[in-house]
Amino acid sequence: MPSQKALIMKLPDAWARATPIFDDDNLVSFGGLAPVMALAERAELSELIGERVRFRSTNVTSAGVNPAGKLTSIVAGMVAGAECIEGLDVIRTGGMKQVFGGVYAAATLGQVLREFTHGHTLQLASVARAHLVNLVQHSGLLPGIEARAFVDIDSLLRPVYGHAKQGASYGHTKIAGKQILRKGLSPLITTISTPAGAPVVAGIRLRAGRAGSGKGAATMVADAVRTARAAGATGEVLVRGDSAYGNSGVVHACMKAGARFSLVLTKNPAVARAIAAIGEDAWTPVHYPGAVEDPDTGQLISDAEVAEVQFTAFASTKNPVTARLIVRRVRDRARMDELFPVWRHHPFFTNNTEPVTDADITHRRHAIIETVHSDLIDGPLSGMPSGRFAANGAWAICAAICHNLLRAAGTVIGGAHAVARGATLRRHLIAVPARLARPARRRVLHLPTHWPWADQWTTLWNAATGPPATP
Repeated sequence: MPSQKALIMKLPDAWARATPIFDDDNLVSFGGLAPVMALAERAELSELIGERVRFRSTNVTSAGVNPAGKLTSIVAGMVAGAECIEGLDVIRTGGMKQVFGGVYAAATLGQVLREFTHGHTLQLASVARAHLVNLVQHSGLLPGIEARAFVDIDSLLRPVYGHAKQGASYGHTKIAGKQILRKGLSPLITTISTPAGAPVVAGIRLRAGRAGSGKGAATMVADAVRTARAAGATGEVLVRGDSAYGNSGVVHACMKAGARFSLVLTKNPAVARAIAAIGEDAWTPVHYPGAVEDPDTGQLISDAEVAEVQFTAFASTKNPVTARLIVRRVRDRARMDELFPVWRHHPFFTNNTEPVTDADITHRRHAIIETVHSDLIDGPLSGMPSGRFAANGAWAICAAICHNLLRAAGTVIGGAHAVARGATLRRHLIAVPARLARPARRRVLHLPTHWPWADQWTTLWNAATGPPATP
């Protein structure tokens, strides 16, 4: 057979000798910012910030002026891919100032972040929750929320370096399956998702690195359930979490908010006794989505089994709770040569009314929150840009607003973009160059010919700039 040569992309000699000049004021490097920020304004982002975030006194007189314009500029920079304060200057290039009414320098945006206190972060957190509710109404975000919604809670540790980071301390994190100590800051995150909709951030709170995973969890869960209800969750809301959140405070917060819970319990003597009391005939094989069957016998290659027993948790407290203790057991592969099978047990406590196998599958889908963590880490939460703790807290909340905004943009388009990662949405929709023109006094955005996602971009543009949809 004749040998095949690889495709070679070579710069012609004439262009190799060209002179590059950065002098065009009509070029926009991130043309997708226009429809995305139009969608943000349709959900009243600027109005909410103007109403709720107030600086009564500031260290720098001008820093607290127009917080709405400055914070929306931060969000816009994050949508364009900024990972630090200096990176926010991407919104000042070329024709950006012609497209957007108020664009601020990165130094100015850093000043307003450094003026934040704990109270200001609470104000901004309320903006993020209200903006999420408005996005649901204007973009169709979280489809099917009226029937069932899931609230997931988890924390992560973001590493920081240097000695000037307020709140930075050593906390536990898991890398490659091993628990290690690492210096950093620990955001606590709650998300809302539906069976048909990708997760969005309901709330994010920055904590010191050494903070326990469950610190502040009860309040975060209550806020997330209220946000889900305000967004249209008239049916069941199920709160899911791992063993750090299987405590009395979180369970009672769920019950008080009218939500169901599905939380991992830390193994203790009472839990061990309940597991030991389960009869051998009570265990049922569980068929996880995507599980592999043996082609000869038709049996599941996975040997996971589930069973349940009624259990009273927190019996030593004033408010014990009785619900289902569902246990998943799997063979210990390290002890396959034992005379009798050795099982590893994974219990969780729930008042979910689904059959035991369905309840186990639903609980294990709590791992969907890891996709949100991945998106945030791959975007504006790749690091903590300021030395001040409250400034980093405000940065984290802006990152949550950015995530929800990108998710809403993908939902408006539909198809694969409705569940695409943030990096994919930035590459397909945001990072499209445009050129501004005014033929016959008409404003025109010239976009690249044969852009692979031109139809999706146009759908987003029409939805964000056209007449408001009827609620």
